[in-house]
Amino acid sequence: MAITKGMQAPDFTLRNTEKQKITLSELKGKNVVLLFFPLAFTSVCTAELCNVRDNLSLYNATNAAVFGISVDSLYTLGKFKEEQRLNFDLLSDFNKEVSVAYDALYETFSNDMKGVSKRAAFVIDKDGVVQYAEVLENAGEQPDFSAIQKTLEALK
Repeated sequence: MAITKGMQAPDFTLRNTEKQKITLSELKGKNVVLLFFPLAFTSVCTAELCNVRDNLSLYNATNAAVFGISVDSLYTLGKFKEEQRLNFDLLSDFNKEVSVAYDALYETFSNDMKGVSKRAAFVIDKDGVVQYAEVLENAGEQPDFSAIQKTLEALK
């Protein structure tokens, strides 16, 4: 089922690259931005996450925690985070449960790869309610960062 504005965000627990568990419901009181992306080390994913890295102060100014989520392993994400000097957590959805819950999983991606996260963006408010949802079918596109920022500004 597609996640839309006004819905309670599906709760989850995933591990970050330091192997710590991050649970969405434990972040209540903070705005949260979830950025699902297909694969680490690919050009569009790298550009997207480096854009967030370079503009993290905009997210911090709106009391927003940013998380990148992909089906890559913790180890792949750790190397990607290190090489790109990303300043926010990357979470491994290796078992694909969260990508499924957010309706952000390709059945078949390029080169016949099965079960890869779609590029998607969700803004979740301090009460755990989705305030912005965008799931892109075309992995070559990036989320509408200006719409994400406008949504976060409105939540200040």
